[in-house]
Amino acid sequence: MYTTLIEAEELQKLLDSADVCIVDCRHFLADLERGRTLYQESHIPGAHFAHLDEDLSGEIIPGTTGRHPFPLLDNFLEKCRSWGIGRSTQVVAYDQGHGGIAARLWFLLHWIGHDKAAVLNGGWARWEGLQLPTSNKPAVASPQPFVPKLRAGLLVDAARLQQLQKEAGALVVDSRAAPRYRGEEEPIDSIAGHIPGAISAPFVENLGGDGRFKPEVELRQRFDQLLGEQEITNTIFYCGSGVTACHNLLALHHLGHTGAKLYPGSWSDWITVDSRPVATGNN
Repeated sequence: MYTTLIEAEELQKLLDSADVCIVDCRHFLADLERGRTLYQESHIPGAHFAHLDEDLSGEIIPGTTGRHPFPLLDNFLEKCRSWGIGRSTQVVAYDQGHGGIAARLWFLLHWIGHDKAAVLNGGWARWEGLQLPTSNKPAVASPQPFVPKLRAGLLVDAARLQQLQKEAGALVVDSRAAPRYRGEEEPIDSIAGHIPGAISAPFVENLGGDGRFKPEVELRQRFDQLLGEQEITNTIFYCGSGVTACHNLLALHHLGHTGAKLYPGSWSDWITVDSRPVATGNN
């Protein structure tokens, strides 16, 4: 059973397995249809396509939600069933390479209690680089029953985040690039900066030069330095819209650290309320 990462060579051996569901999560913010187009041209055999906006997010309410709010539970469960995901199904998610979008699907599955899910290490870039099999045929699946075991405590909203910071000394971790954290640039959202008290931990720093997750010893050193003695269950991750923060959560799970929380609305939700404070720089 793969519960965090799977290598391309390992997935290749599972392509003919009847109880494996592969999901292509390629997505590009600058071109929202590019992922679907690339999937239609070529993908891992048997893979379904998941659009970040349509399948892995809920309805955006301008001024009220972030850019990628969590999907409604019933909608996400119906999507899982349509992909043929049952309780025993091994799910493998992949994206263009870094794993930041695939990790969103991994976390959603973890949220509903499906632990038999992993992200393809190196994603499509490594799969294609190894010249492994590809297809342009759409996936076909028999719908499966799926009863969730919801882990609602893994999610916090803005009010709960502030309460945990104040009353329990929660550590808040920003997963965006460091210049965005410091407020030096903001290419997507209307306000630059970060949640006061948050530390910076860009998700891309989980990756090595080959585009795969760094070896466990290096990941452990990274998070030991970032988190210190902080209780993992009292640690909250966020990013721009609750997507790439899941990459840091995936890395922690890969190290055996479970129970960290996600603020799904993240920065794009935080700034919808004028009274919420904003910090810049390294403080």
